[in-house]
Amino acid sequence: MAGSRVKLELTRVVQGRSRLGVLKGLGRTGQHSLEVPGCLLHTHVGTVPHLTQDTLHTLSNLPSVTQVTLSNIAEHQEVLEEFKDGFRKFAVWGSGGRIELTVAKFMALQKAVQPDWYQSMADGETWQNNTSRKRVRKSVDRTLAHLDECLLVHQKSQELEGVEIFGVVEGGDILEERVRSARETAKRPVAGFCLDGLQTGSMDRALRTQLITALTKELPEDKPRGFSLPAFIVPHKCSTPGGDGESGSSSEFEKEDLKEAVVTERGCALCFGFDISPDPELAGRAPHAVLGLDEERDMAGETQQNGDLNLDDQTQMTSFEINLKDKSYQDDFRPLVEGCGCYCCKNHQRAYLHHLLVTNELLAGVLLMIHNTAHYQAFFGALREALAIDKLDLLKRRVLRERARQTQ
Repeated sequence: MAGSRVKLELTRVVQGRSRLGVLKGLGRTGQHSLEVPGCLLHTHVGTVPHLTQDTLHTLSNLPSVTQVTLSNIAEHQEVLEEFKDGFRKFAVWGSGGRIELTVAKFMALQKAVQPDWYQSMADGETWQNNTSRKRVRKSVDRTLAHLDECLLVHQKSQELEGVEIFGVVEGGDILEERVRSARETAKRPVAGFCLDGLQTGSMDRALRTQLITALTKELPEDKPRGFSLPAFIVPHKCSTPGGDGESGSSSEFEKEDLKEAVVTERGCALCFGFDISPDPELAGRAPHAVLGLDEERDMAGETQQNGDLNLDDQTQMTSFEINLKDKSYQDDFRPLVEGCGCYCCKNHQRAYLHHLLVTNELLAGVLLMIHNTAHYQAFFGALREALAIDKLDLLKRRVLRERARQTQ
């Protein structure tokens, strides 16, 4: 296999863990790049939920990399092979259902899809707490074997010339297996790494910290690493938020399921503040904050759960969002977030969103998705800025202030 065109150029490393830089050489011709820490643009069968292409591109600072999950496209393999032009020109809704995949079928699908990069086939069904050591060891062995088979096919395939492959690090909650998986995967000619099984809510936070600390020591510094599923990583103690594109932290962190589409489907809006300007007015911009958040919760009579949330329950609201279906918003004529520059916040109020939601209007999903996508991407911009000017601790305090109030 020729040398990888994807290069991670670091401009700053904070505390030896948190990495700021640019992932370059993306795309078939290498003309695209992705700032890190960052996240991929989440899609369902190639389309951002609720948004048309025209509406999507009214948003600024969108990532140049789009995620298309295997479960979305596996049932369309025959059509893609017949179509021959790859997934970029082909996108339909799927009906779901379980599909059996061998390595041969998996690689045939990659040839049909023609992605810019993909993660190798892996056995990741070991995230449950009661998984035996024998099963976890088998998972690591099988994932490494799958990677070797995928690489063999990849190297001989003209259709995949210029496409990058990412190795998957497995190992469940067993440290030795995680380290073995990372060490062996790093020996293979992969462009980057996906840390699988760390995005679930069932794993103990301290254990997750220990695993990530050990993994980052085994993975090369000049290659990207990220989590296999889109998720929002909230900094905790001395960690750094990351995303699908890059996670540079090896310390303790706390993770919420704040994927834009999931929050939108709950009828909620992301509302956490992340502005770190010492004086927002002097900086020439309004404070990116939520007004009266505590009063809103009192009005709604809702109590957020303390401690770890069940991240596998996508209906469960987090403390970083507001539920606009609640009656407390029917007479609330403020924007979703004061200072937010998205179309929704500039032109509509919470009361209007509440009305759209309770009357089941399709426009509710469109407006919420516009705001949640803009807010999510703006957070990663603030994160990169905080790393660049050595204000990460200030950003952490700003983001977690609402959560701290909940747990006091």
